[in-house]
Amino acid sequence: MARVNLDGKPITPITICLIGGAGFIGSHLCEKLMAESTHKAIVIDVSSEKINHLLEKSSTWIGRIEFHQMNIKNDSRLETLIKASDLTINLAAICTPADYNTRPLDTIYSNFIDALPVIKYCTENKKRLIHFSTCEVYGKTIGSFFPEDHRKDPKYFLLKEDVTPCIFGPVEKQRWSYACAKQMTDRLIYAESAENGLNYTIVRPYNWIGPRMDFIPGVDGPSDGVPRVLACFSNNLLRGEPLKLVDGGKSLRTFCYIKDAIEAVMLMIDNPDRANGYIFNVGSPDNELSVKQLAELMMEVYAKVSGVPASSLTTLDVSSEDFYGKGYDDSDKRVPDLTIITKQLGWKPKTPLHELLETTLTYQHKTYSHSIKKELSKPST
Repeated sequence: MARVNLDGKPITPITICLIGGAGFIGSHLCEKLMAESTHKAIVIDVSSEKINHLLEKSSTWIGRIEFHQMNIKNDSRLETLIKASDLTINLAAICTPADYNTRPLDTIYSNFIDALPVIKYCTENKKRLIHFSTCEVYGKTIGSFFPEDHRKDPKYFLLKEDVTPCIFGPVEKQRWSYACAKQMTDRLIYAESAENGLNYTIVRPYNWIGPRMDFIPGVDGPSDGVPRVLACFSNNLLRGEPLKLVDGGKSLRTFCYIKDAIEAVMLMIDNPDRANGYIFNVGSPDNELSVKQLAELMMEVYAKVSGVPASSLTTLDVSSEDFYGKGYDDSDKRVPDLTIITKQLGWKPKTPLHELLETTLTYQHKTYSHSIKKELSKPST
């Protein structure tokens, strides 16, 4: 039976250029595209590791997925591949907070400068663009500047795509280099649409988590690398180390299961008339907790899936400067308003936090525990 969109119209197969499409989000999106659509995927990335399982079965997909190893910074093939596609999805980014202080130039170039040719080629060739932004563009909530008893009113912390101001720290707090670069890219896309007719959709993810997120240092990433919080805590759990709570883990976050989030992206792909010209928050407002509470829940779940005694798992408070370096700053909480995406696409998240953590930590333990045990058993030199 032919697939239809939300308006009951048949979904025509298209060719999609996925820039940065072999990473965490891209690999899950590629799986979904191959399994549940007839679209073709042209994947651009510096490594194919997270989609090799799809490329090895490419005959199953009858030539519907292809991979091009390239860095988009200086590669003339980029425009050719965008021209050959109906839709470009830009996922390319440096998006690990540990890099914002130590690599601010790379962060700005990756998230703003490198996006310029993508936007240019889509505009000039009249190709639709789905661009991945971030919830960090909102910065700090208005409520964070008020006394504690005023912060509970949703109007002071609920983040709305078309209303909420973007509040960042001072320039010396280089942690905001990522958010500023992403915001400038959003503004450029909006301007290209207003002045030159670019068809766009902007996605603002709120802590999407699940299998294949980031890397485990020393196993499939640099030993001195610092991934995002879920992979950091997973690495600590796998190694039997204390989970490090930056500034006590007070910051509040919402977490969304990657499979739920990919459902939202598929709706954007298949319903351009409903998605073009919109910015969409994609997150799970009900899955909110502090980073400290996340650590405690992860220890509980990991003990269950690994058989490691819960009593052996601990946390350790560290300062943000010691962990991230000088210039770190943070937002207090990030709760998405889902009014627009619910109205336009009928999407809502489904997976509760405990369930998505159990799925993710089961994957992490199964995938990495043997390698880490082998590493830890080596005699020290």
